[in-house]
Amino acid sequence: MTPPAITFRPAAPSDLDTLLTLMQGLQEDDPWSVPFREEKVRDVVRELLATPSAGRAYLICYGENSIGYVVLSFDFSLEYGGRNAWVDEIFVKREFRGQSIGSRAMNFAIQAARDLGANVLHLEVNRGNRAIDLYRRLGFEDHDRYLLSKPLVDRVPEAT
Repeated sequence: MTPPAITFRPAAPSDLDTLLTLMQGLQEDDPWSVPFREEKVRDVVRELLATPSAGRAYLICYGENSIGYVVLSFDFSLEYGGRNAWVDEIFVKREFRGQSIGSRAMNFAIQAARDLGANVLHLEVNRGNRAIDLYRRLGFEDHDRYLLSKPLVDRVPEAT
């Protein structure tokens, strides 16, 4: 019997809980630099799903099962000639890694960004992340720059 195909589909509002579960998996593997607060993240994902001009979320599916996700977000850059996309997050469940699903998901993201009118696709990756070699093979280039961030809203302190 042929195994189910890997497919990609836009996430819908009804996929919110599935996305949050997958996002928890990402936090276990490669946590954000800010605390992951599910109640806050739930609101932000809900906003993303309702605002296509901000970005798109896609589920990576193995048959009927969601085994990962990729999120594109958009910005505008004079340097890069207008609309840009970012791979904001990409995640594949551990048991499905090593089967080229990450490569397929990145190629899907590249094409989706093109189809959505982006001139450039950016991503950031934590130092030491094993996926950096994949990103380089797909043509992503390092820049001699730093990513600097300044929070513009108060962060909720971590519970003790």
